Amino acid sequence: MKKSEKKLVRVVILAGGSGSRLWPLSRKQIPKQFLCLDGKETMLKATINRVASFCEADDAIVVSSEQHATGEAYQALQPYQVISEPIGRNTAPAIALAASYLHNQNSNEDPIMVVLPADHVIQNIEAFHKVLDQAIEAADKGYLVAFGIMPTHPDTGFGYIKATPSPSPSLPENAFLVDRFAEKPDLETAKSYLAEGGYYWNSGMFVWKASVLLEAVKRYLPEVEQVLATIRTDCAKGISFQKSVDTHFIKMPDISIDYGVLEEVVKDQDKLLVIPCDIQWNDVGSWDAVHKISPKDENGNALQGNVLALDCKNTLIQSNHRLIAAVGVDDICLIETPDAILLTKRGDTQRVKAVVDELKKRNAQEHLLHLTVRRPWGVYTVLEAQPGVKIKRIVVNPGASLSLQSHQNRSEHWVVISGTATVTCNDKVIIVTKNQSTYIPVGEKHRLENRGKVEVQLIEVQVGEYVEEDDIERFDDAYGRGHFNETGTAS
Repeated sequence: MKKSEKKLVRVVILAGGSGSRLWPLSRKQIPKQFLCLDGKETMLKATINRVASFCEADDAIVVSSEQHATGEAYQALQPYQVISEPIGRNTAPAIALAASYLHNQNSNEDPIMVVLPADHVIQNIEAFHKVLDQAIEAADKGYLVAFGIMPTHPDTGFGYIKATPSPSPSLPENAFLVDRFAEKPDLETAKSYLAEGGYYWNSGMFVWKASVLLEAVKRYLPEVEQVLATIRTDCAKGISFQKSVDTHFIKMPDISIDYGVLEEVVKDQDKLLVIPCDIQWNDVGSWDAVHKISPKDENGNALQGNVLALDCKNTLIQSNHRLIAAVGVDDICLIETPDAILLTKRGDTQRVKAVVDELKKRNAQEHLLHLTVRRPWGVYTVLEAQPGVKIKRIVVNPGASLSLQSHQNRSEHWVVISGTATVTCNDKVIIVTKNQSTYIPVGEKHRLENRGKVEVQLIEVQVGEYVEEDDIERFDDAYGRGHFNETGTAS
Protein backbone atom coordinates (compact mmCIF):
# COMPACT_ATOMS: atom_id res chain seq x y z
CA MET A 1 0.00 0.00 0.00
CA LYS A 2 1.33 3.43 -0.89
CA LYS A 3 2.02 5.80 1.98
CA SER A 4 0.23 8.57 0.06
CA GLU A 5 -3.08 6.66 0.05
CA LYS A 6 -3.89 8.16 3.47
CA LYS A 7 -3.43 11.69 2.16
CA LEU A 8 -5.87 13.77 0.19
CA VAL A 9 -4.43 13.92 -3.31
CA ARG A 10 -5.93 15.69 -6.31
CA VAL A 11 -4.45 15.50 -9.80
CA VAL A 12 -4.46 18.65 -11.96
CA ILE A 13 -3.92 18.04 -15.67
CA LEU A 14 -2.79 20.92 -17.89
CA ALA A 15 -4.38 20.31 -21.30
CA GLY A 16 -4.39 23.65 -23.08
CA GLY A 17 -1.46 23.31 -25.50
CA SER A 18 -1.59 23.34 -29.31
CA GLY A 19 0.97 20.62 -30.18
CA SER A 20 1.88 22.26 -33.50
CA ARG A 21 5.04 20.16 -33.99
CA LEU A 22 2.88 17.06 -34.47
CA TRP A 23 1.00 18.50 -37.43
CA PRO A 24 -0.81 17.26 -39.54
CA LEU A 25 -2.29 14.90 -36.93
CA SER A 26 -2.30 17.51 -34.16
CA ARG A 27 -4.16 20.71 -34.99
CA LYS A 28 -5.34 23.78 -33.12
CA GLN A 29 -8.84 22.41 -32.57
CA ILE A 30 -7.70 18.88 -31.60
CA PRO A 31 -4.08 18.95 -30.37
CA LYS A 32 -1.94 15.98 -29.42
CA GLN A 33 -3.20 15.57 -25.83
CA PHE A 34 -6.63 14.57 -27.20
CA LEU A 35 -5.25 12.16 -29.80
CA CYS A 36 -4.42 8.44 -29.66
CA LEU A 37 -0.82 8.59 -30.81
CA ASP A 38 -0.35 4.93 -29.87
CA GLY A 39 -3.65 3.87 -31.44
CA LYS A 40 -5.00 2.83 -28.01
CA GLU A 41 -6.00 5.80 -25.83
CA THR A 42 -5.69 9.57 -25.79
CA MET A 43 -2.66 11.07 -24.10
CA LEU A 44 -5.01 12.81 -21.64
CA LYS A 45 -6.62 9.53 -20.62
CA ALA A 46 -3.21 7.83 -20.35
CA THR A 47 -2.01 10.63 -18.06
CA ILE A 48 -5.01 10.25 -15.75
CA ASN A 49 -4.78 6.44 -15.77
CA ARG A 50 -1.11 6.74 -14.81
CA VAL A 51 -2.07 8.20 -11.42
CA ALA A 52 -5.16 6.07 -10.80
CA SER A 53 -3.67 4.58 -7.62
CA PHE A 54 -3.22 8.06 -6.15
CA CYS A 55 -6.46 9.76 -7.18
CA GLU A 56 -9.80 8.67 -8.65
CA ALA A 57 -10.37 9.75 -12.25
CA ASP A 58 -13.57 11.53 -11.16
CA ASP A 59 -11.48 13.72 -8.84
CA ALA A 60 -9.02 14.80 -11.53
CA ILE A 61 -9.18 18.46 -12.57
CA VAL A 62 -8.43 19.17 -16.23
CA VAL A 63 -7.52 22.76 -17.12
CA SER A 64 -8.10 23.34 -20.80
CA SER A 65 -9.13 26.08 -23.16
CA GLU A 66 -12.73 27.07 -23.81
CA GLN A 67 -12.04 26.26 -27.45
CA HIS A 68 -11.25 22.64 -26.54
CA ALA A 69 -13.93 22.26 -23.87
CA THR A 70 -16.70 23.21 -26.32
CA GLY A 71 -15.10 22.07 -29.57
CA GLU A 72 -13.58 19.02 -31.16
CA ALA A 73 -12.00 17.81 -27.90
CA TYR A 74 -15.37 17.94 -26.10
CA GLN A 75 -15.86 14.16 -25.96
CA ALA A 76 -12.31 13.51 -24.72
CA LEU A 77 -12.90 15.94 -21.83
CA GLN A 78 -16.42 14.81 -20.93
CA PRO A 79 -15.60 12.23 -18.22
CA TYR A 80 -13.61 14.73 -16.14
CA GLN A 81 -14.02 17.89 -14.10
CA VAL A 82 -12.97 20.67 -16.47
CA ILE A 83 -11.96 24.27 -15.87
CA SER A 84 -11.98 26.03 -19.21
CA GLU A 85 -9.90 29.13 -19.82
CA PRO A 86 -11.50 31.69 -22.16
CA ILE A 87 -8.01 32.74 -23.26
CA GLY A 88 -4.54 31.21 -22.86
CA ARG A 89 -2.47 32.78 -20.08
CA ASN A 90 0.38 30.26 -19.51
CA THR A 91 0.92 27.88 -16.59
CA ALA A 92 0.92 30.18 -13.54
CA PRO A 93 -2.70 31.35 -13.94
CA ALA A 94 -3.83 27.85 -14.93
CA ILE A 95 -2.28 26.17 -11.88
CA ALA A 96 -3.36 28.94 -9.51
CA LEU A 97 -6.90 28.68 -10.85
CA ALA A 98 -6.96 24.93 -10.18
CA ALA A 99 -5.65 25.44 -6.63
CA SER A 100 -8.34 28.04 -5.98
CA TYR A 101 -10.99 25.72 -7.42
CA LEU A 102 -9.91 22.91 -5.07
CA HIS A 103 -10.17 25.25 -2.06
CA ASN A 104 -13.50 26.59 -3.30
CA GLN A 105 -14.94 23.06 -3.40
CA ASN A 106 -14.29 22.53 0.30
CA SER A 107 -12.54 25.18 2.37
CA ASN A 108 -11.87 22.62 5.12
CA GLU A 109 -9.67 20.55 2.82
CA ASP A 110 -6.11 21.28 1.75
CA PRO A 111 -5.33 18.67 -0.89
CA ILE A 112 -1.91 17.87 -2.26
CA MET A 113 -1.88 18.86 -5.94
CA VAL A 114 -0.13 16.66 -8.47
CA VAL A 115 0.30 18.90 -11.51
CA LEU A 116 0.93 17.05 -14.78
CA PRO A 117 0.95 18.11 -18.43
CA ALA A 118 -1.52 16.04 -20.46
CA ASP A 119 0.86 15.33 -23.35
CA HIS A 120 3.77 13.43 -21.81
CA VAL A 121 4.66 9.75 -22.07
CA ILE A 122 6.14 7.85 -19.11
CA GLN A 123 7.10 4.26 -19.84
CA ASN A 124 8.51 3.20 -16.44
CA ILE A 125 5.32 3.52 -14.41
CA GLU A 126 6.72 1.74 -11.35
CA ALA A 127 9.62 4.20 -11.08
CA PHE A 128 7.22 7.12 -11.64
CA HIS A 129 4.97 5.95 -8.82
CA LYS A 130 7.93 5.65 -6.47
CA VAL A 131 9.06 9.21 -7.21
CA LEU A 132 5.49 10.51 -6.97
CA ASP A 133 5.10 8.89 -3.57
CA GLN A 134 8.30 10.63 -2.39
CA ALA A 135 7.08 13.95 -3.79
CA ILE A 136 3.72 13.65 -2.02
CA GLU A 137 5.50 12.98 1.26
CA ALA A 138 7.64 16.10 0.74
CA ALA A 139 4.63 18.21 -0.23
CA ASP A 140 2.84 17.09 2.93
CA LYS A 141 5.70 18.71 4.87
CA GLY A 142 5.13 22.05 3.13
CA TYR A 143 7.64 21.80 0.26
CA LEU A 144 7.04 22.63 -3.39
CA VAL A 145 8.44 19.79 -5.48
CA ALA A 146 9.57 19.68 -9.10
CA PHE A 147 10.34 16.52 -11.08
CA GLY A 148 13.75 16.73 -12.72
CA ILE A 149 14.41 14.29 -15.55
CA MET A 150 17.90 12.80 -15.66
CA PRO A 151 19.25 14.01 -19.02
CA THR A 152 20.37 11.40 -21.52
CA HIS A 153 21.95 13.86 -23.96
CA PRO A 154 22.64 17.62 -24.22
CA ASP A 155 19.18 18.68 -25.37
CA THR A 156 18.55 22.32 -26.34
CA GLY A 157 14.76 21.94 -26.34
CA PHE A 158 14.31 21.79 -22.55
CA GLY A 159 14.82 24.15 -19.65
CA TYR A 160 17.08 22.83 -16.89
CA ILE A 161 16.92 22.72 -13.10
CA LYS A 162 20.21 22.94 -11.20
CA ALA A 163 20.20 21.11 -7.88
CA THR A 164 22.33 21.98 -4.87
CA PRO A 165 25.46 19.77 -4.63
CA SER A 166 24.27 17.26 -2.05
CA PRO A 167 21.05 16.32 -0.30
CA SER A 168 20.58 17.39 3.31
CA PRO A 169 19.68 14.83 5.98
CA SER A 170 16.79 17.10 6.92
CA LEU A 171 15.27 16.89 3.43
CA PRO A 172 12.87 14.19 2.23
CA GLU A 173 14.25 11.08 0.55
CA ASN A 174 16.11 11.57 -2.75
CA ALA A 175 15.30 15.30 -2.81
CA PHE A 176 17.64 18.25 -3.42
CA LEU A 177 17.07 21.93 -2.91
CA VAL A 178 16.85 23.79 -6.20
CA ASP A 179 19.84 26.03 -6.82
CA ARG A 180 18.47 27.76 -9.92
CA PHE A 181 16.47 27.42 -13.13
CA ALA A 182 18.17 27.66 -16.52
CA GLU A 183 16.42 28.60 -19.76
CA LYS A 184 16.73 26.43 -22.88
CA PRO A 185 20.48 26.51 -23.61
CA ASP A 186 22.51 26.41 -26.78
CA LEU A 187 24.30 23.14 -27.54
CA GLU A 188 27.64 24.04 -25.96
CA THR A 189 25.95 25.19 -22.76
CA ALA A 190 23.86 22.01 -22.64
CA LYS A 191 27.03 19.95 -22.98
CA SER A 192 28.61 21.88 -20.10
CA TYR A 193 25.55 21.14 -17.92
CA LEU A 194 25.93 17.42 -18.44
CA ALA A 195 29.69 17.57 -17.87
CA GLU A 196 29.23 19.47 -14.60
CA GLY A 197 26.40 17.28 -13.33
CA GLY A 198 23.53 18.21 -11.05
CA TYR A 199 21.41 19.56 -13.92
CA TYR A 200 18.07 18.00 -14.80
CA TRP A 201 15.51 18.61 -17.52
CA ASN A 202 12.57 20.60 -16.24
CA SER A 203 9.65 18.23 -16.83
CA GLY A 204 6.85 20.64 -15.95
CA MET A 205 5.54 18.13 -13.38
CA PHE A 206 5.05 19.46 -9.84
CA VAL A 207 3.62 18.45 -6.46
CA TRP A 208 2.55 20.76 -3.59
CA LYS A 209 -0.27 21.54 -1.22
CA ALA A 210 -2.91 23.81 -2.68
CA SER A 211 -2.52 26.24 0.25
CA VAL A 212 1.28 26.43 -0.14
CA LEU A 213 0.96 27.22 -3.85
CA LEU A 214 -1.74 29.84 -3.23
CA GLU A 215 0.38 31.52 -0.56
CA ALA A 216 3.32 31.69 -2.97
CA VAL A 217 1.06 33.14 -5.68
CA LYS A 218 -0.22 35.74 -3.25
CA ARG A 219 3.36 36.68 -2.36
CA TYR A 220 4.97 36.71 -5.78
CA LEU A 221 2.11 37.24 -8.24
CA PRO A 222 -0.30 39.72 -6.63
CA GLU A 223 -1.97 40.40 -9.99
CA VAL A 224 -2.97 36.72 -10.18
CA GLU A 225 -4.14 36.76 -6.57
CA GLN A 226 -6.30 39.79 -7.31
CA VAL A 227 -8.19 37.88 -10.00
CA LEU A 228 -8.53 34.82 -7.75
CA ALA A 229 -9.93 37.03 -4.98
CA THR A 230 -12.57 38.39 -7.38
CA ILE A 231 -13.53 34.84 -8.37
CA ARG A 232 -13.81 33.82 -4.70
CA THR A 233 -16.07 36.82 -4.04
CA ASP A 234 -18.29 35.85 -6.97
CA CYS A 235 -18.55 32.27 -5.71
CA ALA A 236 -19.55 33.51 -2.27
CA LYS A 237 -22.41 35.37 -3.98
CA GLY A 238 -23.60 32.15 -5.62
CA ILE A 239 -22.02 32.73 -9.04
CA SER A 240 -20.56 29.54 -10.46
CA PHE A 241 -16.78 29.16 -10.49
CA GLN A 242 -16.68 28.69 -14.27
CA LYS A 243 -18.94 31.66 -14.99
CA SER A 244 -16.70 33.90 -12.88
CA VAL A 245 -13.62 32.55 -14.67
CA ASP A 246 -15.25 33.35 -18.01
CA THR A 247 -15.70 36.94 -16.87
CA HIS A 248 -12.44 37.71 -15.09
CA PHE A 249 -9.72 35.38 -16.41
CA ILE A 250 -8.78 37.77 -19.21
CA LYS A 251 -7.23 40.03 -16.53
CA MET A 252 -4.64 37.36 -15.69
CA PRO A 253 -1.02 38.03 -16.74
CA ASP A 254 0.65 35.73 -19.27
CA ILE A 255 3.37 34.13 -17.16
CA SER A 256 4.75 30.67 -16.43
CA ILE A 257 4.74 29.07 -12.99
CA ASP A 258 8.53 28.70 -13.22
CA TYR A 259 9.25 32.35 -13.89
CA GLY A 260 6.41 33.86 -11.86
CA VAL A 261 6.62 31.75 -8.70
CA LEU A 262 9.27 29.04 -8.49
CA GLU A 263 12.28 31.17 -9.40
CA GLU A 264 11.17 33.67 -6.75
CA VAL A 265 10.83 30.91 -4.15
CA VAL A 266 14.43 29.84 -4.85
CA LYS A 267 15.68 33.37 -4.14
CA ASP A 268 14.35 33.73 -0.60
CA GLN A 269 13.01 30.40 0.68
CA ASP A 270 14.42 26.88 1.10
CA LYS A 271 11.08 25.42 0.08
CA LEU A 272 11.59 24.29 -3.51
CA LEU A 273 12.88 20.76 -4.06
CA VAL A 274 13.80 18.77 -7.14
CA ILE A 275 13.59 14.99 -7.18
CA PRO A 276 15.71 13.42 -9.96
CA CYS A 277 13.73 10.94 -12.07
CA ASP A 278 14.74 8.10 -14.36
CA ILE A 279 11.28 7.14 -15.57
CA GLN A 280 11.64 6.84 -19.37
CA TRP A 281 9.96 10.21 -19.83
CA ASN A 282 9.22 11.84 -23.15
CA ASP A 283 7.33 15.07 -23.78
CA VAL A 284 6.44 13.89 -27.32
CA GLY A 285 7.33 17.26 -28.77
CA SER A 286 8.13 16.07 -32.28
CA TRP A 287 7.65 13.18 -34.70
CA ASP A 288 11.18 12.06 -33.80
CA ALA A 289 9.91 11.62 -30.25
CA VAL A 290 6.91 9.62 -31.49
CA HIS A 291 9.30 7.31 -33.39
CA LYS A 292 11.34 6.86 -30.25
CA ILE A 293 8.42 5.72 -28.08
CA SER A 294 6.63 3.64 -30.75
CA PRO A 295 6.91 -0.15 -31.21
CA LYS A 296 9.23 -0.95 -34.12
CA ASP A 297 9.89 -3.86 -36.44
CA GLU A 298 13.27 -5.55 -36.86
CA ASN A 299 14.41 -2.75 -39.17
CA GLY A 300 13.55 0.08 -36.77
CA ASN A 301 10.37 1.06 -38.61
CA ALA A 302 7.41 2.38 -36.59
CA LEU A 303 4.39 1.72 -38.80
CA GLN A 304 0.75 2.55 -38.04
CA GLY A 305 -2.35 2.18 -40.19
CA ASN A 306 -2.53 0.81 -43.72
CA VAL A 307 1.21 0.83 -44.47
CA LEU A 308 3.36 -1.41 -46.68
CA ALA A 309 7.09 -0.82 -46.17
CA LEU A 310 9.62 -2.74 -48.29
CA ASP A 311 13.37 -2.49 -47.71
CA CYS A 312 12.92 0.51 -45.37
CA LYS A 313 14.85 1.30 -42.20
CA ASN A 314 14.33 3.57 -39.19
CA THR A 315 11.17 5.20 -40.54
CA LEU A 316 8.00 6.51 -38.93
CA ILE A 317 5.05 6.05 -41.30
CA GLN A 318 1.46 6.65 -40.25
CA SER A 319 -1.58 6.25 -42.46
CA ASN A 320 -4.87 7.65 -41.21
CA HIS A 321 -6.84 7.25 -44.44
CA ARG A 322 -5.12 5.78 -47.50
CA LEU A 323 -2.67 3.00 -48.22
CA ILE A 324 0.95 4.14 -47.99
CA ALA A 325 3.50 2.04 -49.87
CA ALA A 326 7.15 2.88 -49.16
CA VAL A 327 10.08 1.26 -50.94
CA GLY A 328 13.78 1.60 -50.10
CA VAL A 329 13.62 4.70 -47.90
CA ASP A 330 15.48 5.27 -44.63
CA ASP A 331 15.27 7.76 -41.78
CA ILE A 332 12.08 9.56 -42.79
CA CYS A 333 8.81 10.52 -41.12
CA LEU A 334 5.70 10.29 -43.33
CA ILE A 335 2.37 11.22 -41.77
CA GLU A 336 -0.82 11.03 -43.86
CA THR A 337 -4.28 12.43 -43.07
CA PRO A 338 -7.23 12.79 -45.46
CA ASP A 339 -6.28 16.39 -46.33
CA ALA A 340 -2.51 16.64 -45.75
CA ILE A 341 0.76 14.71 -45.99
CA LEU A 342 3.93 15.52 -44.08
CA LEU A 343 7.28 14.20 -45.31
CA THR A 344 10.43 15.10 -43.41
CA LYS A 345 13.82 13.66 -42.53
CA ARG A 346 14.18 12.19 -39.08
CA GLY A 347 16.20 14.58 -36.97
CA ASP A 348 14.58 17.57 -38.67
CA THR A 349 11.03 17.25 -37.33
CA GLN A 350 11.23 20.24 -34.96
CA ARG A 351 10.87 22.38 -38.09
CA VAL A 352 7.30 21.20 -38.58
CA LYS A 353 6.22 24.20 -36.51
CA ALA A 354 7.45 26.39 -39.40
CA VAL A 355 4.94 24.63 -41.65
CA VAL A 356 2.12 25.47 -39.25
CA ASP A 357 3.29 29.09 -39.05
CA GLU A 358 3.21 29.33 -42.85
CA LEU A 359 -0.29 27.82 -42.97
CA LYS A 360 -1.43 30.46 -40.49
CA LYS A 361 0.00 33.21 -42.70
CA ARG A 362 -1.94 31.78 -45.64
CA ASN A 363 -5.11 31.60 -43.52
CA ALA A 364 -5.31 27.93 -44.44
CA GLN A 365 -7.81 25.74 -42.58
CA GLU A 366 -5.41 22.78 -42.50
CA HIS A 367 -3.71 24.04 -39.34
CA LEU A 368 -7.06 24.35 -37.53
CA LEU A 369 -9.28 21.44 -38.44
CA HIS A 370 -9.34 17.97 -39.93
CA LEU A 371 -11.84 17.12 -42.65
CA THR A 372 -13.71 15.06 -40.05
CA VAL A 373 -14.50 17.17 -37.00
CA ARG A 374 -16.16 16.12 -33.75
CA ARG A 375 -18.60 18.49 -32.08
CA PRO A 376 -20.55 18.22 -28.81
CA TRP A 377 -23.62 17.23 -30.83
CA GLY A 378 -21.95 14.71 -33.18
CA VAL A 379 -19.56 14.87 -36.12
CA TYR A 380 -19.22 16.30 -39.60
CA THR A 381 -16.97 15.48 -42.56
CA VAL A 382 -16.14 17.88 -45.38
CA LEU A 383 -16.69 15.96 -48.60
CA GLU A 384 -15.95 18.75 -51.07
CA ALA A 385 -14.81 22.36 -50.78
CA GLN A 386 -14.54 24.79 -53.68
CA PRO A 387 -14.90 28.57 -53.93
CA GLY A 388 -18.55 29.33 -53.29
CA VAL A 389 -19.60 25.80 -52.33
CA LYS A 390 -18.93 23.28 -49.55
CA ILE A 391 -20.49 19.83 -49.08
CA LYS A 392 -20.59 18.05 -45.70
CA ARG A 393 -21.85 14.80 -44.24
CA ILE A 394 -23.32 15.60 -40.82
CA VAL A 395 -24.21 13.11 -38.05
CA VAL A 396 -26.27 14.36 -35.08
CA ASN A 397 -26.41 12.18 -31.97
CA PRO A 398 -29.75 11.19 -30.39
CA GLY A 399 -31.04 13.96 -28.14
CA ALA A 400 -28.49 16.46 -29.45
CA SER A 401 -28.91 19.75 -31.29
CA LEU A 402 -26.88 22.31 -33.17
CA SER A 403 -26.92 25.89 -31.93
CA LEU A 404 -29.55 28.42 -32.97
CA GLN A 405 -27.53 30.37 -35.52
CA SER A 406 -27.42 32.34 -38.74
CA HIS A 407 -24.98 32.93 -41.61
CA GLN A 408 -24.49 36.20 -43.44
CA ASN A 409 -22.84 34.88 -46.60
CA ARG A 410 -24.28 31.45 -47.37
CA SER A 411 -27.46 29.45 -47.72
CA GLU A 412 -27.69 25.78 -46.74
CA HIS A 413 -29.51 22.84 -48.30
CA TRP A 414 -30.08 19.80 -46.06
CA VAL A 415 -30.93 16.31 -47.38
CA VAL A 416 -31.70 13.75 -44.64
CA ILE A 417 -30.36 10.27 -45.44
CA SER A 418 -31.31 8.56 -42.15
CA GLY A 419 -33.21 9.38 -38.97
CA THR A 420 -35.67 12.19 -38.31
CA ALA A 421 -34.55 15.82 -38.05
CA THR A 422 -36.45 18.64 -36.36
CA VAL A 423 -35.60 21.87 -38.17
CA THR A 424 -36.29 25.38 -36.91
CA CYS A 425 -36.07 28.19 -39.47
CA ASN A 426 -37.13 31.57 -38.11
CA ASP A 427 -40.62 30.94 -36.67
CA LYS A 428 -41.28 27.67 -38.51
CA VAL A 429 -40.57 24.20 -37.09
CA ILE A 430 -40.70 21.26 -39.50
CA ILE A 431 -39.94 17.54 -39.43
CA VAL A 432 -37.60 16.24 -42.13
CA THR A 433 -37.26 12.47 -42.57
CA LYS A 434 -35.20 10.15 -44.77
CA ASN A 435 -35.08 11.19 -48.45
CA GLN A 436 -36.58 14.61 -47.67
CA SER A 437 -34.84 17.99 -47.79
CA THR A 438 -35.13 21.58 -46.59
CA TYR A 439 -33.55 24.92 -47.44
CA ILE A 440 -32.07 27.57 -45.11
CA PRO A 441 -31.87 31.02 -46.76
CA VAL A 442 -29.02 33.45 -46.09
CA GLY A 443 -29.39 35.31 -42.78
CA GLU A 444 -32.26 33.29 -41.29
CA LYS A 445 -32.01 31.95 -37.75
CA HIS A 446 -32.06 28.17 -37.79
CA ARG A 447 -31.43 25.07 -35.70
CA LEU A 448 -31.17 21.34 -36.37
CA GLU A 449 -32.26 18.91 -33.63
CA ASN A 450 -32.37 15.16 -33.22
CA ARG A 451 -35.24 14.40 -30.86
CA GLY A 452 -35.21 10.71 -31.74
CA LYS A 453 -33.35 7.66 -30.46
CA VAL A 454 -31.18 6.98 -33.53
CA GLU A 455 -28.58 9.13 -35.31
CA VAL A 456 -29.67 11.69 -37.84
CA GLN A 457 -27.43 11.69 -40.92
CA LEU A 458 -27.70 14.32 -43.62
CA ILE A 459 -25.84 15.92 -46.49
CA GLU A 460 -25.39 19.69 -46.23
CA VAL A 461 -24.64 21.81 -49.30
CA GLN A 462 -23.47 25.35 -48.54
CA VAL A 463 -23.69 27.90 -51.34
CA GLY A 464 -22.56 31.52 -51.11
CA GLU A 465 -19.87 34.11 -51.57
CA TYR A 466 -18.09 32.87 -48.43
CA VAL A 467 -18.43 29.34 -47.03
CA GLU A 468 -15.75 29.21 -44.31
CA GLU A 469 -16.55 28.04 -40.78
CA ASP A 470 -16.26 31.45 -39.13
CA ASP A 471 -19.40 32.76 -40.87
CA ILE A 472 -21.60 31.89 -37.91
CA GLU A 473 -23.47 33.89 -35.31
CA ARG A 474 -24.92 31.96 -32.37
CA PHE A 475 -28.02 33.03 -30.46
CA ASP A 476 -28.51 30.00 -28.22
CA ASP A 477 -26.37 26.94 -27.57
CA ALA A 478 -26.89 23.87 -25.37
CA TYR A 479 -23.14 23.44 -24.87
CA GLY A 480 -22.22 26.91 -23.64
CA ARG A 481 -20.26 27.95 -26.69
CA GLY A 482 -19.73 31.62 -27.41
CA HIS A 483 -21.92 34.01 -29.38
CA PHE A 484 -19.43 34.20 -32.22
CA ASN A 485 -17.01 31.54 -33.44
CA GLU A 486 -13.86 33.13 -34.78
CA THR A 487 -11.57 30.07 -34.64
CA GLY A 488 -13.04 27.88 -37.34
CA THR A 489 -15.34 25.54 -35.45
CA ALA A 490 -18.67 24.56 -36.87
CA SER A 491 -22.30 24.83 -35.71
